[in-house]
Amino acid sequence: MDVFIIEGGNQLQGEVTISGAKNAVLGIIPAAVLCACSSKIENVPDIKDVNKMIDILEKLGAEIYRENDTVIINTEKPISYDVSDYEEETGQMRASYYLLGALLGRYRKAIVPLPGGCNIGDRPIDQHIKGFQALGATVVIEHGQVKMEAPELKGAHIFMDVVSVGATINIMLAAVRADGKTVIENAAKEPHIVDVANFLNLMGANIKGAGTDVIKITGVDEMHGCEYSVIPDQIATGTYMMAAAATEGDVLIKNVIPKHMEAITAKLTEMGVTVREEDDGIRVIGKRPLKAVNVKTMPYPGFPTDLQQPMAVLMTIAEGTSTITESIFESRFKYVDELRRMGANISINSRTASITGVKALSATKIRTTDLRAGAAMVLAGLIADGETKVTDIIHIDRGYENLQENLRNLGADIRRISEKDNPGI
Repeated sequence: MDVFIIEGGNQLQGEVTISGAKNAVLGIIPAAVLCACSSKIENVPDIKDVNKMIDILEKLGAEIYRENDTVIINTEKPISYDVSDYEEETGQMRASYYLLGALLGRYRKAIVPLPGGCNIGDRPIDQHIKGFQALGATVVIEHGQVKMEAPELKGAHIFMDVVSVGATINIMLAAVRADGKTVIENAAKEPHIVDVANFLNLMGANIKGAGTDVIKITGVDEMHGCEYSVIPDQIATGTYMMAAAATEGDVLIKNVIPKHMEAITAKLTEMGVTVREEDDGIRVIGKRPLKAVNVKTMPYPGFPTDLQQPMAVLMTIAEGTSTITESIFESRFKYVDELRRMGANISINSRTASITGVKALSATKIRTTDLRAGAAMVLAGLIADGETKVTDIIHIDRGYENLQENLRNLGADIRRISEKDNPGI
């Protein structure tokens, strides 16, 4: 296990370029198996979850070639619809459930282990199953496996009981190959929903309304390969925006879509941070003191739950009392104890955290509890007084490409060392 050693107090200065969106590409890669074809996907981030997804597809029989941020997926030869032998791989990431929709769409059957991922609260797949059943699939869950089969897939009218990004994408993956028209109401509207839909449409699908709460899909008999470039990562962009703000830095974040960042920009501006759009980027200039704000996580275009933890770090040093209400995942405050160890003044009442700002955080040894909490721990280390040790950083590797290198290039004092080679750190 590796750890980050961070000496706090450096202001971040310079430029950073954002890589492709984790949450988009993890839906796009499985989508490539919907036809016997070859697709070229660009701007693919080099992160653990993507690498695991590619590894699974290769084991199923897909031919995959990768060079830098470009991935070519060839599924001209039949691939297996049975993923049951790869429970260890699927158990380490949530997005493995997209294999259900993609394999069902192509083969009318799929066997996929139940997904894993970060323990941030209850994340059932009941809405996914509801959608697959509406399309005509028989679904059985036994021995930790989801087993589905459909003599034929038929379009259906599906109303989502709750807004679910995963279920919206999964139903789209299956419905593009169904017979007839599918309507998904109360659909998720996140940017990566639109990105997956755009990729599918380039493959020959007929999807309209992605990015709204009603998506209409007319099924097609055949699909074909395409070339596509993944959108920049909204959550990575927000993380660097907050890092610049927290360190009183001046950072130009390049290769971003400013519209995707409006909820974050609004809150940072409210805190007294200067945020400017520049060409294909966003420039963030931080200054003290930061002002207290109130945040409630919401589905897009609201404030994203994946940036709740990094935002909490800014609040720990803001003047006054801020609040964060987490409306998506009920267990997303596990990281709070780590910030308290650094001197943060945080109280939790149900799904709301009240954070009274302190003059400074004090460095200590802290651990990451999940992917986005990992980013928050790094931000805390950047502003803490002294040397912070961040453990369990394998979570961070799942979703951030070159985080250490990017921060070092911006002037952060951060290094990665192995606990094995340095016992007692």
